[in-house]
Amino acid sequence: MNTAQIETFFATLSAANPRPQTELVYTNTFELLAAVLLSAQATDISVNKATRTLFALANTPQKMLDLGLDRVTDLVRTIGLFRTKAKNLLATCRILVDEHAGQIPRTREALQALPGVGRKTANVVLNVAFGEPAMAVDTHIFRVSNRTGLAPGRNPLAVEEALMRRVPAAYLVDAHHWLILHGRYVCQARAPQCEACSVSHCCDEGRKRLKKKEKGARAGQPA
Repeated sequence: MNTAQIETFFATLSAANPRPQTELVYTNTFELLAAVLLSAQATDISVNKATRTLFALANTPQKMLDLGLDRVTDLVRTIGLFRTKAKNLLATCRILVDEHAGQIPRTREALQALPGVGRKTANVVLNVAFGEPAMAVDTHIFRVSNRTGLAPGRNPLAVEEALMRRVPAAYLVDAHHWLILHGRYVCQARAPQCEACSVSHCCDEGRKRLKKKEKGARAGQPA
């Protein structure tokens, strides 16, 4: 994907969805951090289902600590790896209360020092809560970046660094959401919807499929 195609790619996604949002449900920065921490290897739907009750009871680090580990574990048990996630959430809340006055830190280093918070989670918080041009490379973004030729890389960090170089500045803040949503609903892992894709003409894989289809059509024409 060349520079002109990248510009068209994001301009098209932007026109279709000017204000993309995370599908995790939250009302404050702490809830966002907790939801993202719980979302590792889980769907946003399953996380939202659990946090609906959890956040109604505890929407600050101190309130979460007051609930206690057993109660939090019970409330998130429908989410994968719930025991480990509950422990990490409570440990994170303790650090937030003791070291950050209950506030969410605004640097990647401080966020990644929290139990259960890796680079991807930190990038989501920086991007969604604080409007930083950060790229949280999940499986969807990794797939879309490699399949389209937007930002190929062998691992999430390589893709993140390539995206930060290649995405035009005007689209950087929202690019994370556009790519996730595109991968979730259009550029799917097993059955990419290339024929219905609005940006397939910009995509390396999309152009290959189109050429193959056209070649097949010509081969089927009578002489």
